[in-house]
Amino acid sequence: MTQTVSVPQLVQQLASLPARRQLVALAGPPASGKSTLAEALASELNQVRPNRAAIVPMDGFHYDDAVLEMRGERPRKGAPHTFDVGGLAHLLNRLKANSEPEIAIPLFDRSIEVARAGAAIITQDVELILVEGNYLLLDRTPWDQLTPLFDVTVMIEVSEAELRRRLAKRWQDLGLDADAVRAKLEENDLPNGQEVLRHSRSADYLIASG
Repeated sequence: MTQTVSVPQLVQQLASLPARRQLVALAGPPASGKSTLAEALASELNQVRPNRAAIVPMDGFHYDDAVLEMRGERPRKGAPHTFDVGGLAHLLNRLKANSEPEIAIPLFDRSIEVARAGAAIITQDVELILVEGNYLLLDRTPWDQLTPLFDVTVMIEVSEAELRRRLAKRWQDLGLDADAVRAKLEENDLPNGQEVLRHSRSADYLIASG
């Protein structure tokens, strides 16, 4: 049964978990605040016990633009089918097994729109892996292979109207004109957000965005 919590309550719930490697899914639509939540949780948890939590963003598994262009999918970058889900699953299995002294993870660099391999290191003493991304709880193949890997799941709740406002502002702040913003929203961003809202599995915890 899903429990609605505040950020402090979620911190308390995660802090009380047994002292062993556990994977926590932080899911939600684009612009719902997943990265902000992950950073806040990691900061609070690590203040109490240094290096207890680390963040693994799903975005490190974006297909490169060259691959998307070859497939005619560049305009849909960020949609569920534009990620290496198998690669993400493999990394999460390694992290869950926790049998290596350290594991390198990829990170997506938005300044150059490229995923950088080996951009961060997760050491064996980290107990809580905060995995953040849009589609972690999606009930569609191949995303559903991730479900058994998570010990705790969290969904960020945000309305479609608020998503539209935030996504529009994101593109406006980057200097796009009204027609370009409308195209980004209607042809990619909003369909992706609706996919998350309508086709994600129920989470253990629900947290309101904003």
